[in-house]
Amino acid sequence: MWWSDPTRRLILTAGLAATLLSACNFTPVYGPGGGGGALRGAILVTEPDTDIDFAFVRRVEERLGLPSAPRFDLTYTLATTENALAIDGSNNIERFNIEGRLAWQVIPMGDTTPVLSGSEASFTAYAATGSTISTLESRRDAERRLAIILADKVVARLLGDAATLAQ
Repeated sequence: MWWSDPTRRLILTAGLAATLLSACNFTPVYGPGGGGGALRGAILVTEPDTDIDFAFVRRVEERLGLPSAPRFDLTYTLATTENALAIDGSNNIERFNIEGRLAWQVIPMGDTTPVLSGSEASFTAYAATGSTISTLESRRDAERRLAIILADKVVARLLGDAATLAQ
């Protein structure tokens, strides 16, 4: 019956989580000893060429800040493919899937050797059931969502290796 009280359950769960995290040498990325603060404003992302590139760069800059004193270049190649997902009885495509693949590298300014690199992949979908204009806007929205997903994955990797990059 002591476990059924929500307040006690919360206190016990929080205490258990704190114990487990301290036992595994967990350090918050923005806390003391974490390297997240060192990346704030330190990453210059390659200038975008397309709408989806622009959404990717904007999201990275939202998460890591505008490059005020850049120490690293983030170069990337973003490619998408589009496939039909749903076809109705009249052979009209009603839903599309957009798959995105992103290859990226972090290179110190003035250098050519990457200190960190990786690749990310994800997908989104959109409906093509309305007018031409609504279908085009649905496609653009799906591309923006895909860019945000890929940017968040890259930022998570950068923050995970922030202590290495901060050195």
